[in-house]
Amino acid sequence: MNALRRHRELERIWGPRPGWRGMLTTVNNNDIGLMFLIVAATFFSIAGVLAMLIRAQLATPESVFVGPEVFNQLFTMHGTIMMFLFAIPLFEGLTIYLLPKMLGTRDLAFPRLSAFGFWCYLFGGSLLIFSMVAGIAPNSGWFMYPPLSSTLGTPGINSDFWLLGITFVEISAISAAVEIVVTILLYRAAGMSLDKMPIFAWYMLIVAVMILTAFPPMILGSILLELERAFGMPFFQVEHGGDSLLWLHLFWLFGHPEVYIIFLPAAGVVSTVLPVMARTTLLGYGWLVAAVAALGVLSFGLWVHHMFTTGIPHMGLAFFSAASTLVAVPTGLQIFAWIGTIWKGRPEMHLPMRWILGFFATFVIGGLTGVMIAMVPFNFQSHDTYFIVAHFHYVLVGGFVFPMIAGIYYWLPHFTGRKRFFRIGETAFWLVFIGFHGTFLLLHWAGLLGMRRRIDHVDAGSGWEGINLISSVGGFVMAMGFALIIIDIGVNVAVASRGPRNPWKAGTLEWAMPAPSGAYNMASIPTVRSRDPLHDDPDLPLRIARGEGYLGTPPASGLRETMMVEMSSGRPSHKIIFPGNSAMPITMAVVTGGLFMGMLLKWYWLVPLSALGVIGMAVWWAWGLGSRRDEGLQDVGNGLALPPGTQSVNPPGWWGSLFTLLADGVMFGSLLFGYAFLFTLAPNWPPPEWLRPEQRDLMLWLGGAVLAFGGIRLADGALRREGTPWPGLLIGLAGLAGLGAAALSVLRGTTHDGHAYEATLWVLGGYVLFHVAVALIMMAFLCVRESFGYLSALRIGEARVVRLWSDYAVAVALLGLGAAWLPGLAP
Repeated sequence: MNALRRHRELERIWGPRPGWRGMLTTVNNNDIGLMFLIVAATFFSIAGVLAMLIRAQLATPESVFVGPEVFNQLFTMHGTIMMFLFAIPLFEGLTIYLLPKMLGTRDLAFPRLSAFGFWCYLFGGSLLIFSMVAGIAPNSGWFMYPPLSSTLGTPGINSDFWLLGITFVEISAISAAVEIVVTILLYRAAGMSLDKMPIFAWYMLIVAVMILTAFPPMILGSILLELERAFGMPFFQVEHGGDSLLWLHLFWLFGHPEVYIIFLPAAGVVSTVLPVMARTTLLGYGWLVAAVAALGVLSFGLWVHHMFTTGIPHMGLAFFSAASTLVAVPTGLQIFAWIGTIWKGRPEMHLPMRWILGFFATFVIGGLTGVMIAMVPFNFQSHDTYFIVAHFHYVLVGGFVFPMIAGIYYWLPHFTGRKRFFRIGETAFWLVFIGFHGTFLLLHWAGLLGMRRRIDHVDAGSGWEGINLISSVGGFVMAMGFALIIIDIGVNVAVASRGPRNPWKAGTLEWAMPAPSGAYNMASIPTVRSRDPLHDDPDLPLRIARGEGYLGTPPASGLRETMMVEMSSGRPSHKIIFPGNSAMPITMAVVTGGLFMGMLLKWYWLVPLSALGVIGMAVWWAWGLGSRRDEGLQDVGNGLALPPGTQSVNPPGWWGSLFTLLADGVMFGSLLFGYAFLFTLAPNWPPPEWLRPEQRDLMLWLGGAVLAFGGIRLADGALRREGTPWPGLLIGLAGLAGLGAAALSVLRGTTHDGHAYEATLWVLGGYVLFHVAVALIMMAFLCVRESFGYLSALRIGEARVVRLWSDYAVAVALLGLGAAWLPGLAP
């Protein structure tokens, strides 16, 4: 089979359906990644317009351009869109598009999951934009501090749009993170061990784990605040035993790691693009990986520096101040590695290099002001002033937007297959660079002069008038620069001439395929022996196109075939069949959206109906997976035969479940943290009466845990011995039912809206009950699958997945119910 015929066959197998139906049903990473990028750019444009309206309001003293209510909506929506609808989805889209190409595989680990995540992102983001068009946008700041954001401060629907819309969007972030982690660990080119991965993959692996551990506290906080608003559960109301400081802790447990979640992908772009622009290799690959991992860990110890003025004990102030200063070490290590890369190379001043140099100049200023803010005495003086506004714009725009634009221009020939013809980009760079510093540099001074954040006008005679006028002029100059970038990219995509496949002469695998790439990415999966395989083997693109790698012959079955590798070594381990295009992801997103719309519109009858719909969709989703027969070794080319993925002991679904439960476990830990925080520090504690379990409840609790824990293991062991798993499954079902009854007992005799203690018991009991119900459904599903012949001694992967979820349900039941009952059991 020649290369052209191979391309046509693979495109037929992997490509989307024609027309608009193709866009709605595609699960291909190229399509999903590009849709993420386009929608993120659209949201960025909307947020930019809002920023210009803000600067127009503050340009002159006593301005009446907009009133206070509209201004509050403007700055709330500007921050919300930039943080949640632009920054994170932009790098997710770039990663979804590029990662399989860089790793030398054909798609992400769970193609339907990435499509589902995109539709959740689009629907949730559109919900927020609709609120703005309707004039009922969130108006309590993108940080939503209660009681301003609770029914006490915002009785309307404004805050509900934020809480429900953002939670809907965060489903997308969690989905993408699971996709990224499992893809990097299990789907790579043959021979690509962990130490041979592209540096960008290391950055994204760490970022994805950070998303799974940083987002759950904010999701929990959003759920608690919405429960307070909808049902009067007083988690943040002091008079009923709540405390608004709990929101700050939960939000900034997410909020400060998010700064590094946004920065590190951009740093990964710099580490990828800079060596190519400097015509050399990256200096200190191993040190950079260590620095990124250290930064990921340290970022979780900084959240309290947003709360220095809330009465934190001096020991806590000292600890978090030191931790906030310490992050400068791994950050500085990266910067020095980049400088060393430039020093040892021969830099060429292409447009991506201009943006990287702009990043250096801007981000270093933001980093230095960050060290200043880490000092407690200075923080007391600058807290909630425009010094903070200027600082985080230097970090986020300089540290994220500049490198991402460099990356977009670097990979633009790969996206389009064209070379740049019109040179608008250079002008746009200088407009953005000068306009940005003109906008935000002087705002440090305004903050030091006492200008507070979130004010809707500047008083005459305040001394801030000239600074704000210059800042507003700079803002409009910067906006013109960003507009030119969009025009430049659009024009070059549309009318530029065809260019070479690898115009930068880079060494990573994404440049080994035609540009733009086919839907299948790799015509055959190559074997690599270094981090820059195209430098080692210039003929590799031709051999990939000729099908000389693995799976180079398109299957007559029309199935989407790829290969899984061992995690550490990169040796091929299993042959995997991916699902094809489907309307299931968008349908699942619509049904999931019913949960949020029911809460938003107070149509509470819609919530259980949507929940049943989600369960039905999940069963339908999972039923199409697996196999009903044991298959032998299958040829993947080059004389290698591999077992099918259905016969893996820990299949990709097991790893996906593991990392999903990591996020779930962090949410549960955050819930226990919130319970302990209110228990020890909140006013109006202890509650009027502690919950005291009956002996029957304790027996159900302990007995159910033993039966559920042991039953699934009996079933697993029976399957491995080619026996029947039914006795173990029935024992496990009985144990889970007992745990569910114990969780229900926590709700007995308590009211959800009387005291924060009882409200917390309802959430703990509900959390346990939810996970027990999920495990029950999964175990019942496993029983049905076994009766249809989907399980055997070789095909035990599904049982392993159910065992994982069942064990998690047992663990949260023991911990959650134990925490609920412990105060009542104490003498």
